[in-house]
Amino acid sequence: MKKLIAFSLIVLGIAVIAPAFAETMTDHPAAATTPADIATKISCVGAAVAIREAALDTGIGTFTQAVSSAYSARTTALKDAYTKTTAADLKTAVKAAWSAFKDAVKTARTNWRTTRTTAWSQFKTAAEACKPTRGVSDSTNTSAEVQ
Repeated sequence: MKKLIAFSLIVLGIAVIAPAFAETMTDHPAAATTPADIATKISCVGAAVAIREAALDTGIGTFTQAVSSAYSARTTALKDAYTKTTAADLKTAVKAAWSAFKDAVKTARTNWRTTRTTAWSQFKTAAEACKPTRGVSDSTNTSAEVQ
């Protein structure tokens, strides 16, 4: 009988305490409760998204321009290579053209990765400062970003 009473008290205690913990556990301690609070948080995250997207737009533009320039330079270098009169000179010029192209594209990729990482990092910091409630951010879509 004592075990049954003790067990019942434990179950009752859990039933009373668990909902209290569930109510206080939110994404952020200062979670929005009114429509105006939620709208303010959405607006705050929206501003952070706008800054992130502007940085990404500029970064991808810079990346594509750098890759386009690398192709143009390679075209010019290969065109010049095929004006050589010996196989040895041709081989040297072709090797140099492709090496310069690979280096330029590698640099463009590195710069893009840095820009992308920085933009997302700054966004996360800014968005966290907004103390958004669940579902207010689009961060779950990062896998769709151009790698």
